[in-house]
Amino acid sequence: MGKGVFLSKALAVTCAVVAVAAAATIIALAVVYAQEKSKNEVKPTSTAPPPIITTTPSTPKEPWDHYRLPESLSPVSYNVTLRPRLKPDANGLYIFTGESTVVFKCVKETDLIIIHSNKLNLTKFRRVPRQLSGALKVGDSYELFTDFVGELADDLGGFYRSVYVEDGVDKVIATTQMQPTDARKAFPCFDEPAMKAVFTLTLIHPAGTVALSNSLNHEPVNVTLDGEKSTMTSFHPTKIMSTYLLAFVVCEFTFITNELVAGPKPETLIRIWARRKAIEAGQGDYALEKTGPILKFFEDYYKSPYPLEKSDQIALPDFGAGAMENWGLITYRETALLFNPNVSSNGDKEWVATVIAHELAHMWFGNLVTTRWWNDLWLNEGFATYVSYLGADFAEPSWNMKDLIVLNEVIGVMGTDALASSHPLTSKEEDVQRPEQISELFDSITYSKGGSVLRMLSQFITEEVFSKGLQTYLEEFKYSNAGYTDLWRNLQMAVENSSVALPASVEVIMNRWILQMGFPVVTINTKTGTITQKHFLLDPESVVDRPSEFNYEWFVPVTWIKTGAAEQSLWLVKKEDTNPSMITGGDEWLVANIDMKGFYRVNYDDANWERLLAKLNSKHQDIPVINRAQIIDDAFNLARAKIVNTTLALRTTTFLDKEEEYMPWETFRRNLNYYFLMFDRSEVYGPMQNYLKQQVEPLFNHFKNITGNWTKIPEKHTDQYNQVNAISMACSTGVDGCKELTSGWFAEWMNNPAVNKISPNLKYTVYCSAIAAGGEKEWEFAWAAFKNATIASEADKLMSALSCSKQPWLLNRYLEYCLDPKKIRKQDATSTISSIAGNSVGQPLAWDFVRSRWDYIFNEYGGGSFSFGGLISGVTRRFSSEFEYKQLLQFKEANAGNFGSGTAALEQALERTKANMKWVALNKKPVLDWFESQAPAV
Repeated sequence: MGKGVFLSKALAVTCAVVAVAAAATIIALAVVYAQEKSKNEVKPTSTAPPPIITTTPSTPKEPWDHYRLPESLSPVSYNVTLRPRLKPDANGLYIFTGESTVVFKCVKETDLIIIHSNKLNLTKFRRVPRQLSGALKVGDSYELFTDFVGELADDLGGFYRSVYVEDGVDKVIATTQMQPTDARKAFPCFDEPAMKAVFTLTLIHPAGTVALSNSLNHEPVNVTLDGEKSTMTSFHPTKIMSTYLLAFVVCEFTFITNELVAGPKPETLIRIWARRKAIEAGQGDYALEKTGPILKFFEDYYKSPYPLEKSDQIALPDFGAGAMENWGLITYRETALLFNPNVSSNGDKEWVATVIAHELAHMWFGNLVTTRWWNDLWLNEGFATYVSYLGADFAEPSWNMKDLIVLNEVIGVMGTDALASSHPLTSKEEDVQRPEQISELFDSITYSKGGSVLRMLSQFITEEVFSKGLQTYLEEFKYSNAGYTDLWRNLQMAVENSSVALPASVEVIMNRWILQMGFPVVTINTKTGTITQKHFLLDPESVVDRPSEFNYEWFVPVTWIKTGAAEQSLWLVKKEDTNPSMITGGDEWLVANIDMKGFYRVNYDDANWERLLAKLNSKHQDIPVINRAQIIDDAFNLARAKIVNTTLALRTTTFLDKEEEYMPWETFRRNLNYYFLMFDRSEVYGPMQNYLKQQVEPLFNHFKNITGNWTKIPEKHTDQYNQVNAISMACSTGVDGCKELTSGWFAEWMNNPAVNKISPNLKYTVYCSAIAAGGEKEWEFAWAAFKNATIASEADKLMSALSCSKQPWLLNRYLEYCLDPKKIRKQDATSTISSIAGNSVGQPLAWDFVRSRWDYIFNEYGGGSFSFGGLISGVTRRFSSEFEYKQLLQFKEANAGNFGSGTAALEQALERTKANMKWVALNKKPVLDWFESQAPAV
């Protein structure tokens, strides 16, 4: 490998460069002239990373003090060679060495070269003999050469290491996660999404390992370096792409492939990579079976061929996110790619299908066409979230995935977006500068709300028109960058070439949904036909200090049905309107927002609420199943917002003793969970349990009957989910025979550890129930099973179920395990702490643990980690007292500025706690009275 860093031009016009570290993530390479004439080469620095010179982000003075790069230079291509060491050096460090050449053009006159680098030691600077005679010239191309050393750390970011055990031997993997701002940890680069280039990569890796990257590789070459037998693998140049989509892996994995799979164009190579034993056990078969058809679906949907020659997908033992859409080499957590039908549940299978569809959707939307800056992250992730359900529905048409998006995305994110501390889908570029600000955007608003409003858009312009607009958008901006206004423009052209009628342009309508946070509650008066909209807030007294140029008004696509009538629709474009067709009388009921295609809640006049309740209790099937779920969810949330009374919300659940469908039951379970969070430490708990037991017992018996006394698996996908709900709620409320059933299954497994006969769908429920009912013996058995699990989905179920114990000392010990990567992987630490906090016994233990260890958790597990928001939310979800609110404030003050990507989640936790305090004070007595009136004490 060549050494040094220097600038060259085709005619050998050159100059020396000086490196300046600044703002924690930027190295500025400044062009220096006459004063450097006498210097020819600077000696190598030590192997320790250089000190970081920080500046105040709010008042940058020099170009290198900014987080964003100047627009003066544009990269064209990189040639990068990296050599990761998979064994520690004399200091116990895993390192990698590398050299990089970047060719760039000068697009604005400058005398500075500023490039990103983070945690890299640039080992040598030198210049060549001839000198550049002035500033870089517009239109000219230049080259920058760097040699560097970095640490192959276990921090799950940049170029990092992952470790797994096979045949009793530790195996080390070198792998990557560049998004959003960690390509600069692998090599110096222009690390911004709009600075696309072509990348040519060479990896030098230990003999016996395989190297993968975005492109196909040339034939590997055997080499000997430093007395070590190695392999050199070079890859074909990539397409023009962003740095965050780069990926490379060195491992001992194997793969399966089927080039004849029904899928995209025949020459596309599809491979599924994983640990050798996982592949041999067939855990990659399902992913291979579905990848081809999903790719083919997106080719047809986008009317655009898959842009690359191959699609590699690899399951990694340590991976911070669920998956990453690296172009041509998609990286996954093992649970998101591997599936074993004998051990994994139908939920595991659905997760694999939807994650694969999400990542493959990005191959076009995100990779081929990329957003210009991270403030528009929602466009990439919201879009992939929405169309992942279309892709999964194509792959598994019997699952009703287009319905399940309502539960998984729409209903879930409304709780967050109804807070005054929510945020719009898109932000101003200047408000998203620092890496932690970028990481903070990887939240449920970006993914789930983004997917929900795009689903709404595709419904009111029709899926066909939506698809046509996407096709022209992708064709116009392929291998380039675009913003959301470019998408609106292409969708508008598609609308104008169709028969779709809109009250305004796509841009005018959709800007209301993405430029202001929140969503409306639409109130329909069926006596007068009056319809109104208002910004919906869970706490109506909360202060909304984020201004909106639209005054929190939306263009709302309202749909509804009445008794025996066809679906009707209108646009609500102002605060109030009147439509006579909404007037009802007698027993005629009206339900709005059909199938929850619109991102809004619905309230009615009292008379219509009563008619809906009567219909649910007499013949609930007359109301569409998604709307039965919606009625429950809207009512509970309207009650929390003091728009309807709490007893009305509770009354929407009385029909459930006759309901057998999953979506209404799941919506009830989630909403009642809030009541348990607020009241499971109070006198409300007993009557509430009695009511739930009364409602769920018929459902428990229903599944007992249709499964032949639990000997068969229900055929319907959602019935399999609802069977889990039935057993889980029945056991937690003491339905006769339930705990005996689950504890018996678990005891049978304990008596014969080699044979686990528990149905894969029921495993987590059985494990949790048995561990909660048991003691140390059951916990230790499950812990041993977790440590020995060879299937990631099985390990996940056991890891989560271990938090169900009611023994404080076991939970405290488990919390300590969370900070030992040899016991709980770093990728799972924060989610495990949150699981423990979900247990009423574990919540105060987890909160004390997080507060006392915050500095360690934050520094060791990374302030930029995407899971920090989830950790803060998880340990505070039960907070509902003044004492807890003050504790949270003290936590904020004691760790000021030390929350990273969890900053917004902390503000949301404070707001939620305040709202919970008010809600409990107002509702505790009526809730207690209602539950006592509905179910006799046991």
